[in-house]
Amino acid sequence: QVQLVESGGGLVQPGGSLGLSCAASGSIRSIDTMGWYRQAPGKQRELVATIGSGGNTMYADSVKGRFTISRVNAKMTVFLQMNNLKPEDTAVYYCKAVLTTYRLPNYPSDCWGQGAQVTVSS
Repeated sequence: QVQLVESGGGLVQPGGSLGLSCAASGSIRSIDTMGWYRQAPGKQRELVATIGSGGNTMYADSVKGRFTISRVNAKMTVFLQMNNLKPEDTAVYYCKAVLTTYRLPNYPSDCWGQGAQVTVSS
């Protein structure tokens, strides 16, 4: 059983900071790209940031310069540091990992976390 468990999030005032973390566990052989997505009420899920196994990163234009994605491969964990938060950042944030398992070592698959609420409001 493979799972991603998120922690962090919460309520913060505009201009504040929050951090999210997401740890993978289970019979995982390898993890390629890890990333964060978000879904606001009434909107589609959108990409926030991704990070490859080698550390290369990509960000949505809306969060560039404010959010930082990082990972610790040995702990199969990805982080998202969010600074200068805006009300429009309010959403449920989901982590995703593209991974292979020992049972299916040649078939990469997507695994999602359960979601963490981030609310930016005064």
